Amino acid sequence: MSAVTNTSQAATSSSARERGPGMPGMSGIHTGMTNTRNTPIEALERAFPLRVLRQRLRRGSGGAGSAPGGEGIERDLQVLVDATVSLITERRVSQPWGLAGGEPGAVGENWLLPGGEESKAERLPDKCTIQLKAGDVLRMLTPGGGGWGRPGPDSPG
Repeated sequence: MSAVTNTSQAATSSSARERGPGMPGMSGIHTGMTNTRNTPIEALERAFPLRVLRQRLRRGSGGAGSAPGGEGIERDLQVLVDATVSLITERRVSQPWGLAGGEPGAVGENWLLPGGEESKAERLPDKCTIQLKAGDVLRMLTPGGGGWGRPGPDSPG
């Protein structure tokens, strides 16, 4: 058995910005992470014994506001071999705050789906090290960004 290390960053979102009319936050990006990049799914699957089952924007995760917060992402990773996984994630308890009357973004969530089965899903803490078996799925829902400005009837988000 060989050891494999992957320090992948799951993209998240940014909070809305004050400048300009309706400058919404950016969705599915790395924020405050100048030394990381979004590894293409094909490269990740070729280099590591895992399969990306889902990666998409997490609709509804950005906080409402005259400028809404950006959307987080949903990512499901299926491990193809038994593996030890360590998670070091944030904003799983406290919401990304909104500003100037904007609403907060959704908290992030980490889930283990043993054997890929939704009915057996177990919520994981923000920081943990777990043993996965081949076929297990790790689901990460990253937080949404906070909104800026009081939401009005015509506000996006």
